[in-house]
Amino acid sequence: MTTRRAIMSGSAFEEQIGYARAVVDGSIGAVPAEAECTFADVVRVRCLLPDRDDFEPCGPVLRRRFGDVRPAAAMPVCGLADPRMKIEIDVDARKGSDGRD
Repeated sequence: MTTRRAIMSGSAFEEQIGYARAVVDGSIGAVPAEAECTFADVVRVRCLLPDRDDFEPCGPVLRRRFGDVRPAAAMPVCGLADPRMKIEIDVDARKGSDGRD
């Protein structure tokens, strides 16, 4: 049986729009700490940027976090829902993707 669990951050948008910050569904999850995953379990990361000038500064930050994990990645430039937002990060992780059980 698959266990589905929503992880809420407390953002007003979650309630207004009807979504969860992350969902753990069986062995798939996002928000590594609450989903009991680590950065080594990340298989895909998407960084949504409202300003293309932020693309280059993001590279070294991602490299520090993911090192040799090298998940699939995309960094599209797009508008975000709130002009105060500087980046939105979407991560898919799979528990055990690094060979752990």
